[in-house]
Amino acid sequence: MYLYQHQFVPKEEVAISPDDRGYYFGDGIYEVFRVYNGELFEAEGHYRRLEKSAADVRICLPYSIKELHEKLIELIQLNHLQEGTVYIQVTRGSALRSHPFPSQPEPVLMAFTTEMQRPIHKMDQGITAVTADDIRWLRCDLKTLNLLPNVMAKQDALDRGADDVIWHRNGTITECSASNFMLIKNGELWTHPANNLILHGITRDVVLKLARQLQLEVHETPFLLDELKLAEEAFITGTTVEITPVISIDNVPIAQGLPGPITRQLQQAFRKHIGLA
Repeated sequence: MYLYQHQFVPKEEVAISPDDRGYYFGDGIYEVFRVYNGELFEAEGHYRRLEKSAADVRICLPYSIKELHEKLIELIQLNHLQEGTVYIQVTRGSALRSHPFPSQPEPVLMAFTTEMQRPIHKMDQGITAVTADDIRWLRCDLKTLNLLPNVMAKQDALDRGADDVIWHRNGTITECSASNFMLIKNGELWTHPANNLILHGITRDVVLKLARQLQLEVHETPFLLDELKLAEEAFITGTTVEITPVISIDNVPIAQGLPGPITRQLQQAFRKHIGLA
């Protein structure tokens, strides 16, 4: 079942207009929640980010957060989801194709669930990455539907024989195509600060809290492309990837090309945090 506007309907009954601004302008926002054991993970953080995205692009959410939460819980139960994701999308609605906002917008909300297992193999073995110029706009903190640069970068990485891309702006590392990036240098954790140049990842926040609990020194500070050569460990964080080691960047192994001990510590702490350890 899908949540479409104010009703739960089968997928084939979802009828989004070709005049929807989300279709021809990408004029909308979205959020992806992880579900463990039938429950939304870090729901409050996701709702805060959804509210911020909506406010900054000036879309009125058709539900209060309390009402939305109740609807998403009902959707999870209707679909008998135990492990997977909930995707929610809100567009500005239908209007004639013209750049200015419609005078009386009627936002369109859609949500659905997807069964998804934890990516155990990649978390155990690690992934490879390549670097590329970050050519996106300057509001990467907003979770909007304008993801073509992310799609192109991900495909380019796959075409180059890697699993993902690590972006940089003029030599400063930002993030990956659908996740945040962190590295370990001198036994300390480094990641780009949560400003307008990266998505403020919910899993990123959890990992930083866990790192501090493990007495790791954490630096939310910009660092340069050249510093990847000094990385003792590297990993990505995200809703669907959790904490996944990066074992090679631009065909150069990180350490010995194996996940490192601090990454393993953080993975174990994360498993405990989600109730699986």
